[in-house]
Amino acid sequence: MKSENSQFEQLVEAVRNAPLRPEISTEEVPAPMRLAPYSLAISAEVLEGEDDISNGRLVLLFDPAGVEAWKGTTRVVTFTKARVEADLASDPLLTQVGWTWLLDCFSQRGIKANELSGTVTRTSSDSYGELNNHALEGTIEIRASWTVPDQLGLHVAAWGDLLCQAAGLQPLPPGMTRIKRSL
Repeated sequence: MKSENSQFEQLVEAVRNAPLRPEISTEEVPAPMRLAPYSLAISAEVLEGEDDISNGRLVLLFDPAGVEAWKGTTRVVTFTKARVEADLASDPLLTQVGWTWLLDCFSQRGIKANELSGTVTRTSSDSYGELNNHALEGTIEIRASWTVPDQLGLHVAAWGDLLCQAAGLQPLPPGMTRIKRSL
């Protein structure tokens, strides 16, 4: 039987080596300490030029004893946020669309998320007074958590796909990898 530390280290390596699109930049950030005996957190952003068009955070939780509510030992908690056009932000169906994006990302990666739960929030902002010349803005926020039965790297990749989907990037065909060009 593997030690708890080596089990967690394998999970950490799966997160670090997940097949993310090159538009996504990630960095490890401090992880919450009280949710599980072992945890790792990464933040990510999708940039268009210098503009952050979507960003998020993924937290890996590992409890070798298992957690009844999780129905497993390994859980992923994610947050994804992206700017959207104001008219899209005012569409009451946007929350359902956002949740469907997440489910589609799982499906496209051929993975199953157990005990899936989450929320989707849409916001829109109008500017007034001295800020009146600013364009209308909107955002979508997708919060989700699920128990990972296996293939953690593909679960992280699905979350990366969600970041790109929310940013408005076209999905890549199955088996295709986008190569970053240097100018």
